[in-house]
Amino acid sequence: MSASVAISVPWRCSSSSPIPYCFSSSSIIIFSFSSLQPKQVYCFKEKKSTSTKSAKKLRELKDVIVEKDYPHIMWWKEKMQTCVKTSSVQLVTRLVGDFYEAIGFDACILVEYAGLNPCGGLRSDSIPKAGCPVVCIVEEVQGPSQARSRKSRFISGHAHPGSPYVFGLVEDDCDLEFPEPMPVVGVSRSAKGYCMVSVLETMKTFSSEDGLTEEALVTKLRTSSWREFGEGGLLWAECNGRHFEWLEGDMLDEILFRVKELYGLDDNVTFRNVTVASENRPRPLHLGTASQIGAIQTEGIPFLLKYLLPSNCTGLPAMYVRDLLLNPPAYAIASTIQDICKLMSNVSCTIPEFTCITPSKLVKLLELRETNHVEFCKIKSVLDEILQLYSNSELNEILRLLMDPTWVATGLKIDMETLVKECESVSHRIAEIISLDGESNQKMSSHVNIPNEFFEEMESSWKGRVKRIHLIEAYEEVDKAAEALSLAATEDFLPVVLRVRAATASFGGPRGEITYAREHKAVWFKGRRFTPAVWAGTPGEEQIKQLRPSVDARGRKVGEEWFTTPKVEDALTRYHEACANAKTMVLDLLRDLSAELQAKVNVLVFASMLLVIAKALFAHVSEGRRRKWVFPTLINSFDSQEKGQTNGYHEMQITGLSPYWFDAAEGSGVRNTIDMKSMFLLTGPNGGGKSSLLRSICAAALFGICGFMVPAESATIPQFDSIMLHMKSYDSPADGKSSFQIEMSELRSIIVGATSKSLVLVDEICRGTETAKGTCIAASIVETLDSIGCLGIVSTHLHDIFKLPLTTRNTVFKAMGSEYVDGQTKPTWKLIDGICRESLAFETAKREGVPEAIIQRAEELYISMRTTDEKDLSSEKGSHKTDNHPTVINLPSNLSFVESTDEMQKFLKEVETAVSMICQRGLIEVCKLRSTSEGVIRCVLIAPRQQPPPSAIGASSVYVILRPDNRLYVGETDDLEGRVRAHRSKQGMQNASFLYFLVSGKSVACQLETLLINQLPKHGFQLTNIADGKHRNFGTCDASIENVTLHR
Repeated sequence: MSASVAISVPWRCSSSSPIPYCFSSSSIIIFSFSSLQPKQVYCFKEKKSTSTKSAKKLRELKDVIVEKDYPHIMWWKEKMQTCVKTSSVQLVTRLVGDFYEAIGFDACILVEYAGLNPCGGLRSDSIPKAGCPVVCIVEEVQGPSQARSRKSRFISGHAHPGSPYVFGLVEDDCDLEFPEPMPVVGVSRSAKGYCMVSVLETMKTFSSEDGLTEEALVTKLRTSSWREFGEGGLLWAECNGRHFEWLEGDMLDEILFRVKELYGLDDNVTFRNVTVASENRPRPLHLGTASQIGAIQTEGIPFLLKYLLPSNCTGLPAMYVRDLLLNPPAYAIASTIQDICKLMSNVSCTIPEFTCITPSKLVKLLELRETNHVEFCKIKSVLDEILQLYSNSELNEILRLLMDPTWVATGLKIDMETLVKECESVSHRIAEIISLDGESNQKMSSHVNIPNEFFEEMESSWKGRVKRIHLIEAYEEVDKAAEALSLAATEDFLPVVLRVRAATASFGGPRGEITYAREHKAVWFKGRRFTPAVWAGTPGEEQIKQLRPSVDARGRKVGEEWFTTPKVEDALTRYHEACANAKTMVLDLLRDLSAELQAKVNVLVFASMLLVIAKALFAHVSEGRRRKWVFPTLINSFDSQEKGQTNGYHEMQITGLSPYWFDAAEGSGVRNTIDMKSMFLLTGPNGGGKSSLLRSICAAALFGICGFMVPAESATIPQFDSIMLHMKSYDSPADGKSSFQIEMSELRSIIVGATSKSLVLVDEICRGTETAKGTCIAASIVETLDSIGCLGIVSTHLHDIFKLPLTTRNTVFKAMGSEYVDGQTKPTWKLIDGICRESLAFETAKREGVPEAIIQRAEELYISMRTTDEKDLSSEKGSHKTDNHPTVINLPSNLSFVESTDEMQKFLKEVETAVSMICQRGLIEVCKLRSTSEGVIRCVLIAPRQQPPPSAIGASSVYVILRPDNRLYVGETDDLEGRVRAHRSKQGMQNASFLYFLVSGKSVACQLETLLINQLPKHGFQLTNIADGKHRNFGTCDASIENVTLHR
């Protein structure tokens, strides 16, 4: 019997370690956030004296909190502030300052999310047990209590990071953001691969996936490692950072038993199986593929969702699209999604707002009967939007097609007629109970001599929630009590107020007013020095005699300025009781409605998820149309193969493909055409676009098999059974593996999982090891992929691979194109046939700011190495005369030296002739000369070991350097002598020759310099400098000059 693993996975949880530590029920944890710096965290035991030894430990504990823990504490404080409920406010404000009190397991979540464990220190191994953190929350019993009496508490609920605490939400006037549910995951190994069982306690569902690769399983665990299980160690590394325990027996039964035990569920609680059959469904993306393509947000990689969806589409719709990319659907669902998107792109009518509610939120609030009127209004919006889709002729077909993708996402199979019928019924029922339109008879009470804010705070917590018709008697009792309170205040307080106002209001004189005491929820008289020195029977004296000091709920005097009367207190008590009764009845109605709708929870979950999918697809279509993307033609390779068809299902054609992170609507990005019927062996220079091409093809294929639009002009994409992209590898010191070991591990997984229906993309294969053996490994991998018959690309800089006797049948050699522009080789980023042996390594290094001296020395070493190789090759050719296929090494044109004096003189003459012809015509146009004789160019040669004449001093000149490598450099200067000296001071330029001519003024010199830079390459000369040709346009568009040819 194989061992299985139960893992607690923080699904989409921002905390890196969501499992709280366990404490004894007598522990009290106190956090203080009263200052900008974090206070110390202490752990006390109730009813135990502190000995000298324990006091010493307590003093040592004060140093536990260090600066690195401060962000965790601030994170928790922000979470507390954003999730405040009425009950939470009561819990916090009853203490002194900003202290938070937590008792027993109530302390667990505070301690864990703060990153601290006073009982176990900061050690990660101080966790007493594995599994999901279930926190027992204890609330105080609210209401009046006797003075000095012990506080009464009760267990109000349980919570964990994937299922937040919702007690008291039903009485709040706000929404609550829910995280995605956190599953308990079981992992085992079978003959098909890895099996993963995921159980959601909140949703009471489970799903099972079999046949997963190690990399796909790690991707699921990381977006939701067993060395004994995973050959590559990925799974062990992933699970080793979580809390797990080994299980024996049937994994599904054991997992469900542990979940029930962990959450305190009854044995008769059932979990619904939401597993969707994976037959003919593409395999989930590997972690490397998902990271390098941007499906998982990775630093430096364009994030897919940023380009698939507009910036305002976040939350549940974005998460649905991401999950679809990570787990591509079967062909039928992908084709349906594409049909939906096509219909959406042609919709001309208005569309709903698509209210999105987390399914786990619906289930938990209805189950615990804590759904407030805000949530009921959102639920009704969901149902009404479903009905809007159904009733609109343009949107009705979209609703029908959305049923299948929603079934796959929820595991619920509901037909459209049933959905519409249930939506109508539930929407009507909510409208009967919930106050939706702000009824006029739901206004707050308002009476004279009572502050309006008092009525606002007393009645806002229950008025406007449900329709008044259901609570007529309770509402009338509140109105009568409010009127009686106003009358009592008018009779007992108003005469005193009028007496005070009639008196002289000098400094220190009598003061008094009717005021709302917010902390005590009472309306009292507040005044000073209003008692008369002599009782003379004047107005107000009788009321002053009736005033008594105000006391709080425990009978303690509130202050010296607060007064009340028995009549006012009786009226206040009556009003509070009436409000409490009305609030209780309102909450009972809301809870009864929650219980009633719990029977419809499947329909509500289905409807909510349908709108999430609709919103995601509408957003994608809007962004795709803006970017001018297209819908590809999908080919069902599975059915084609089963029916014996061999044409079409094993090829991918994409016309006008552009990188998905470029905006084609703005004209950015180079488009390529891909006609792939087999493997490509791709070469190209550095920066030539190989990696971008692989990432673009991978993204387009993934978009296509998910039913989305693709960044191309047209596309035909088969339904791949897997898409695997390997871009680069980093070392893993924790696992003791080098980058080459990681690369080999990933390539092993790719080769093992590849079939004839797979798309395999490998970038710069075997670059992390010695060249010769790396080349042979790369060649063997190419042969293996060729024999498998999959589509894909393997790119490489290992050009010696073409010298090996490859036994490939279908592999095609492709290259990234380049062109010669302005004296330099530049990449075109275009895919062409053939082999590219130029790496442009020196140019790339120079462009990235590598010092010129290093690059020059590298060029010298390169020349030396190639010369040595050439001599060795000649020697080898002489000793092996029977070789019928000798390898010819051609030096690049920029390294073909002029080897004789005659050839040098001829070359100088050609340069002088070309310069004279180009500049003479240009000088005529620049200076507007009337005849060619006025613009004669007289070139002067400065040979090696020569200097320019004195006549050149202070004059503007244009010069051309004849470099030893047969390339030219064009420049202009007013200090020719200094410029010649500067150029010859550089290494390898000591014997350089110069050709120069004088002109009248620096402006003319600059324009002629630009003219030569732009025109000499067109006459067959290679230049080393093109900078001045980039930002000036002189001479680039003149047909007469461009037509000047030189016969060499």
